[in-house]
Amino acid sequence: MLPVRRALVSVFDKTGLEHLGSGLAKLGVEIISTGGTARQLAERGVPVTAVSEITGHPEILHGRVKSLHPRIFGGILADRRRSEHRQELEEHEIPPIDLVAVNLYPFADAAAAPDASVDGTVEMIDIGGPSMVRAAAKNFANVAVVVDPSDYPVVLAALESEGGLSEEVRRGLALKAFRHTRSYDAAIADWLANGAAPAPVDKPDGLPGPPLLPDSLRLELEQVLRPRYGENPHQSAAVYRQVGAGGVFGGFRQLQGKELSWNNLLDADAARKLSALFDGPEEDPVVVIVKHNNPCGVGRGRTLVEAYERALACDPVSAFGSIIAVNRPVDGALAEAMAKLFVEVVTAPAYEPAALERLGRKKNLRLLECPAFSPVAGEWELRAIEGGFLGQQIDAAPEDPAGWDCPTRARPDAAQLRALDFAWKVCRATKSNAIVVTNEHQTVGIGAGQMSRVDSCRIALDKAQLDLAGTVAASDAFFPFRDGVDTLATAGVTAIAQPGGSVRDDEIVAAADEHGIAMVLTGRRHFKH
Repeated sequence: MLPVRRALVSVFDKTGLEHLGSGLAKLGVEIISTGGTARQLAERGVPVTAVSEITGHPEILHGRVKSLHPRIFGGILADRRRSEHRQELEEHEIPPIDLVAVNLYPFADAAAAPDASVDGTVEMIDIGGPSMVRAAAKNFANVAVVVDPSDYPVVLAALESEGGLSEEVRRGLALKAFRHTRSYDAAIADWLANGAAPAPVDKPDGLPGPPLLPDSLRLELEQVLRPRYGENPHQSAAVYRQVGAGGVFGGFRQLQGKELSWNNLLDADAARKLSALFDGPEEDPVVVIVKHNNPCGVGRGRTLVEAYERALACDPVSAFGSIIAVNRPVDGALAEAMAKLFVEVVTAPAYEPAALERLGRKKNLRLLECPAFSPVAGEWELRAIEGGFLGQQIDAAPEDPAGWDCPTRARPDAAQLRALDFAWKVCRATKSNAIVVTNEHQTVGIGAGQMSRVDSCRIALDKAQLDLAGTVAASDAFFPFRDGVDTLATAGVTAIAQPGGSVRDDEIVAAADEHGIAMVLTGRRHFKH
């Protein structure tokens, strides 16, 4: 057990400082401090000794040098278990320091500021702070280090109740401290490598390209969930979030239900992202039903119940055990309608009290409250293979049907164009090769993940539970042969959206003209492997 007789407190973030200072003073701990921290403690009536009184030297270089001194670092780094260290402390009249409470200049915030300058950002690179943190963390056998204000109450409580800090507590604080300095140094390295925003890449098609990705990439992950297993019961697993990133872990809350599995999270994320494509200010309520990372039904309507019934009608068999996402707060009527179906997860921006009461009767149903997916310009993602990753810009490019090209003699009318837009949105969230058949309000048939595009066409049609006459279809990539167009048109599809770009585009357009159907070329594919 380590008693604390002397503490060095030097913090940029003053959160909890008064509580820490008064708590230490009450316990009879001598407090050594610097600059603004010392002033604030003194103003609150907490006795404090300035670092300059210990070092015998004033702060210099506008505060760049104040704690970097043998009388400070000797007090932190001395191993009191070694007689020669104790002897040197005594010989040089260096007071041992038992607790170091330090947090650092907010470099990442300063670097991210819109008006950040190079000189201003450089000034936010902390030197003395990380040095003291690392020194104290290295010497955790003799010193406790605190970098997070949320740990102040824990430290004070232990000192009050036990008279000191155990080795287990000190080791945990040291681990947190080294993780903190690791992140801090990595943020500085990233800024030096990529501080100036890279210019967009010119692409052959004339479209604005993504910014250049960094030559090296740092990932910092922290564990947020220990599911019972990974994708299968024989695979042990943990779920991690990227520190500092947004995404689903940036704001979701589980309101009820069993623990989440990885497969639940994967499907909930897919459903949430698809529902966000229908999140415009004039968009109707939309319900998305996902199974195994693919939509098996999407519907929109004047109410959430109408949208749900339309989504369910697409494939009621596959909807058993599904994940549902909606683009509106769940109301009592939707909750009552969904209660008739076995659902694994529901994710929504909010839930009305009546919905929580009705869905609460299904104790195992996982309810997630999660903000709508809203990608930031330039945001990118990682895809993994063994031993490597793909870094790529998120596929969140906006689509404007008004800009689509129509090379066929038949042109889509307003209702068909609205249906094509609907189909195109669902198609971009469906695994390749993807064919999605819809009407204006709901999916009718979905063919996903097939090796042959014409097989995806056939599956989409075979799955259809609703009338195919007058429907439209979307294909996530071009048709390599006319057989896909022939198959769709013969079944009753009257308009098709596809990217174009095949060497057989003329043949494909001619096939559409033979059938008298409209075809639009979006100019952008949406593979999703």
